[in-house]
Amino acid sequence: MPVPASRSSSPRALLRDDVHRRLRDAIVDGTLQPGEQLYDRELAAWLGVSRTPVREALLRLQQAGLVIAQPGRSTVVAPLDTTAVRDAQAVVAAMHELAVREAVDLLTAQDLAQMRAANDRFAAALAAGDPDAALEADDELHAIPVRAAANAAVSAVLEQFTPVLRRVERLRFASLAGRRSVSLHSQLIGLCERGEVEGAARVSFETWQTLAPLLATMHLDPGHAEHHDDRNGPAPQGD
Repeated sequence: MPVPASRSSSPRALLRDDVHRRLRDAIVDGTLQPGEQLYDRELAAWLGVSRTPVREALLRLQQAGLVIAQPGRSTVVAPLDTTAVRDAQAVVAAMHELAVREAVDLLTAQDLAQMRAANDRFAAALAAGDPDAALEADDELHAIPVRAAANAAVSAVLEQFTPVLRRVERLRFASLAGRRSVSLHSQLIGLCERGEVEGAARVSFETWQTLAPLLATMHLDPGHAEHHDDRNGPAPQGD
């Protein structure tokens, strides 16, 4: 038989991705707190979907280190783990450095204008004390060179590990400590505009190292401790 023509993502695939994004964002913004029990029936009712895409999303979130599944007992939001955050930071910084190195010669004037606009929104969100808007603008800015580089492997790695960092970055963007990133973003954009590949790659890497001082002062879980629900006793992953 002839090879079928390519088709857009199925409604089920789009639904699955949307459920994953909404649960991921709920963990990042603190709606779902570290250690909180997650029941697929309750989450499905909350999101207005069936339990199947919720279970698929929880599996992806487990692979990303945002939830912990304890077979036969419970699924919980993962604690903020110092080791996991530092490991993710190293990987994410390296991937963005690579993406910028590959993207500098491919960025258009429109790309650079969009990066500047995103940095303006980022600065305004920090000044307003709005960490969620700051995260959104920061994501938009860094996504532009990643998109321009069109490196599928880099995109896949960032999709997995960036949310681990975003939980801590949200804390940083809620304070004055995040304002250094505005200057670093401006440097990055200027270097990209001038075609200075190595300089832009270096600043991109530096931008993703700005969490280090915060990690040094925060008390995070050293590892994935077990969690219990004292009210209801052990709960299975799929209720």
